[in-house]
Formats: sequence, structure tokens, C-alpha cells
Amino acid sequence: MTLEKTIDLLTSHGELRIISEPLDIYLEIPHLAYAEVKKANGGKALLFTHPVDRKRGKKFDTPVVMNLFGSYRRTELLFGRDVEGVAGEIEKLLHMKPPQSFKEKMGMLGDLFAMKDIFPKKLPKRGSCQEIVREGEDADLYDLPILTTWEEDGGPFITMGQVYTQSMDGNLVNLGMYRLQVYDKNHLGMHWQIHKDSSHFFDQYQRAGKKMPVSIAIGGDPLYTWCATAPLPYGVNELLLYGLIKKESPKLVQSITTPLYVPEDVDFVIEGWVDPEKMRMEGPFGDHTGYYTLAEYYPQMEVSAITSRKNPYYLATVVGKPPLEDKYMGWATERIFLPLLKTNAADLVDYHMPENGVFHNLILAKMKPLYKGHAKQFMHIFWGSGQMSFVKHALFFGDDAPKLTNYEALITYALNRFVPKCLFLSEGITDALDHSSPEALVGGKLGVDLTASYSPRAPESVDSSALRERLSALIPEVCDVTQYMRHTANPITVVSVKKLGRSVRECFSSLETLKEFLRIVVFVDQEKNDIHNPYMLVWRVTNNIDAQRDVYRSESIVALDGTAKTVVDGFEREWPGDVECTPAVVERLKSLGVWDLDPKLEKKYQL
Repeated sequence: MTLEKTIDLLTSHGELRIISEPLDIYLEIPHLAYAEVKKANGGKALLFTHPVDRKRGKKFDTPVVMNLFGSYRRTELLFGRDVEGVAGEIEKLLHMKPPQSFKEKMGMLGDLFAMKDIFPKKLPKRGSCQEIVREGEDADLYDLPILTTWEEDGGPFITMGQVYTQSMDGNLVNLGMYRLQVYDKNHLGMHWQIHKDSSHFFDQYQRAGKKMPVSIAIGGDPLYTWCATAPLPYGVNELLLYGLIKKESPKLVQSITTPLYVPEDVDFVIEGWVDPEKMRMEGPFGDHTGYYTLAEYYPQMEVSAITSRKNPYYLATVVGKPPLEDKYMGWATERIFLPLLKTNAADLVDYHMPENGVFHNLILAKMKPLYKGHAKQFMHIFWGSGQMSFVKHALFFGDDAPKLTNYEALITYALNRFVPKCLFLSEGITDALDHSSPEALVGGKLGVDLTASYSPRAPESVDSSALRERLSALIPEVCDVTQYMRHTANPITVVSVKKLGRSVRECFSSLETLKEFLRIVVFVDQEKNDIHNPYMLVWRVTNNIDAQRDVYRSESIVALDGTAKTVVDGFEREWPGDVECTPAVVERLKSLGVWDLDPKLEKKYQL
């Protein structure tokens, strides 16, 4: 299904909003998309028919498409089927056994025949993505409406690029999605992080001193783009998932100037070569964590050709504070990959990644506990399994727990059985986007074992204003206090502070004086936080804590330091800023009548 047909499909289901007002690729288009996905049920998919680049005095003929996956309904429309059904098929394949009867043999033949369409097919001719070919100096990245999302970004970058690479011997291929900064008309920054497959391939070329071919596709069937995010094992071609889901082989054509094959029906292909000796500063960029990632050196790609369809569309997304389009893409990943995760953890019942935990910061899991320490075993399995190894905080529940997406019931269940010894602290690798650990790529891990049933003693009840007075007398930094889940054995006390030359860790011991009133205490900065907004507090705290540094526990109290870290905390790295909309841009969009987000949602999601 081409992107053009996708737009027709969404239109027929009332899932497309057309913006005909000329809007700038610099901030305006991404800001509006950022607001749209914050609406109930993810808003609509967006088609910007008149993108412009006012800095260069340029008008684009290519429309910009955004927020395609931005709802559960649209995600299943793009998959063309029930997402849970895909997971069922994968589980069936994983548990396929030798047939015992003629009937079973015939049934297996049918299953195996259906699998013939999983594998990509290479076509001997050019594809529709190569109807227009521009090579060498004629290839100009500025001819594409590539967006600049945030005011402090290092420049425009491609957000929905399908990055095709191969090992140096050509035996392994990979499809991934990485941030691609536009440096100039024919150079891109390749933000493939050290743990990613493309980076492993790059290491091979670097050791051999050879240039590495790269082809980047944009558009086509949206499922290609989702496949680029799939956490498959090293060396497994992500396009196999396309064939499994669509029941048809992806049809590939060779790039014009590289040996790489790409889907023949995508909208754009950017081809080029990465010189392993040429690294370039990439960033900073606002990212899906809701923070800016800092500038670092990454490989640079020199563009050798840009090909396209005759009437292409440019597919993009927007990153920043949740909820975002990746919420729904991640939901599909979560459901489809549950059977694969169970191969390493057979007693896993389910897992869930809350959107405000931005995937690697928080995971909830339900399991069948069979013996003492079973949950801790699961923690090690998770922290050693592919992209799960990036997860910072994992809560494990028994199979009698409420549904993992029923947050109110689940939290009540957890707090009524939690005691400090449920915590398990460890250390492991972290995502390159994580900013809170003392050193890059390695940091603390926090596991919470809620599979055992303890009977914690509830504290004495006290209202928040009285508690604030008592805490302020002990800790002068305290600005405000509120309490959550007071009906449970472990109420959560959230404390906003303004640091006065010392770290929050130095305040932890003072909490013991009030141990009859306190059980779980969370500290956040007064600036930029609303302590009455639990959705964004979860986002902030899971981003900002390193478990080995920021978790305090005594016999009865657990405290978390969710504040931004500075030199007073002994933090030597640069702490990044929040991703925020530019007020003047928002006001302009409102004046044009295209920004229609409820002000209550603007406040809730801290735009």
C-alpha cells in the first residue's frame, strides 16, 4: 500500500485532517502535529498540502504527512488487521511441533505455504521510487520539506527514515530508524547509537577502512516504517515482519548508486556512503524522552543520489514530551513481541510500557511466580534481552494482579503489599538518550518485586498542609507538598523543592523524624513541575533518577530524588533542558485558526 493509497484509506475512515494553510517546515508544521497527537484518541492524521521554507523563500510541491500511527484505530488500519492476531501467529510459529497425523501434516503444509510470502523479492528492474533520479550535485536535500522541530535543535532532521544497511560481506542486512541531521545539501548525520545493528556494521567497515553504503527510504507503505523500529535479534531482516503481517512479499529494487535494496514503492530514497574516517558533531535535538539530547560526534553520510516517485509525499513525525505518535507504534511492538519475549521468560504473562515512561524508563510486567527470587530472575532476563536491556525501572506483579493498563487498580494493588525490601538495585547499560546516569551508557537499574504479598503498616494520616509545615521545618528547601493514594498502606508524598546549595540526598535522613507519617517520598524541582499532575510527574521522575544514586530506603521509608542534577549533586555531565514549544509559533498558529488544542491539555502535557 503506497502512501498515496494510505491517505485515501484514512480519508475514507474520517481519520485525515487536511491543512491547506501554508505553514513553515521550521517549527510551525511540527508544533501543530505535536498539538494534534495530544488530543483525545490521538487526534487525526495530518496532511500539510502547502509546506514552505521562509528562510530560503521556498515553496514545496511535496505535501507533508504526519501522525499516521497516532491512534489505536489508525495503527490497526495501517496494519490491515488485528494487531493481537499478528502476535497469535508468531506464537503459533514459535510452538510449531512435528505433525503426528495426516491431518496435522496437511495443516502444517498450509501454514508453511503461507510463509512463502514472508521473504522479500528482488525485482530486476527499477521501481516507482526511481521515476525521478538526481545524482551527484543535482541531489539536494533542501528540495525535501525536512522539518526543524524545536528551537534549540541543531538543524533540520529526518524523523521517519527507513535506514537500510548491510554487513561488509553483504550476508546480513538491517532496516533501522535513526535520527538523520541535515548538515547541508548533500551531507547527513547518522545517529546510530553504539548498541544498534547499523553501528555494528559500521564497526566492520571502520576496521577495514572502507566506505559503508547506506540507503534511506521515506514513505511507501507505513508498515515499512514500523518495521524499522522492530526490536528483532541481530542479523534478522526486519522486512520479514512485513511479509508476515501483510501476507505478501515486500518487493525490492537495487539503489542507483549503492548495492542496497529498498522497497520499490517508497516515496523517496536518499543514497550515499559513510566514510568511517569522517565524524561530525550531531545535535543537540529534542527527542522522545521530552529532553534535548546533547551534541556528540557521529558518522557522516555523503549523499550520492536522491530518487523519488513523480508525485511523492514526505512522511515525518514529531518527538518530545508524551503522549506522541510513538505511543501507538510502541503499543503494536509491545503486543506483537510478547510471544518472542516469552521464549526467554516462559512464565511471563504480559508486559506493558506506559507512554509517560517513554518506553525505556518504565516497564510493568505480570508473571507466574513459581519460587522465591523468581521475579529477580526475570529482572536479569529483561535487562539482558535486546532493547529490553535499556529499561531503567521494572515493576513485576503476580498473575493475580489487575490488568497492567488499569493503573488505578494496579497501583492500589502494589501499594497495599509494598515494603522497602521489595526493591532490587542493579547496574547495566542505558540508552544513549538517557541523561540521568553519572556516566553515559551505563547506569542504575531499579526492579520492584510485587509478586509476594506483604502486609505493610499504614502511616498515621495527616493532611498535606500540615505535612508541608513539618517537612519545611526539617528541610528548608521544601516549597510544596501533596499526597497521592492515601487510601493505601503506602501513600506517596510528592515534595517540590528549590535547592539551596546542597543535594536532595543530604535531606533523606531527615525524613526518619517523620516516619510515622511517611512511606514513599518523591522529590522534584519546584520549577517546571506541577505536583498535582501525576501523568507528567511519572514522566519527569522516571527520566531523572539513577537508581544507584537517587533511591533511599530505610526500614519504613523509600525516597526518590527526581530533581535535575547539578554540581551540588556531584553531577559532572551536562543536564539537558526540556523540550518546549516556542510561544510565538504557537500564537501564530492560533491566529491562523489551525491550532485548536484545548488549553487544559496544553497545561496537562506541559507544552
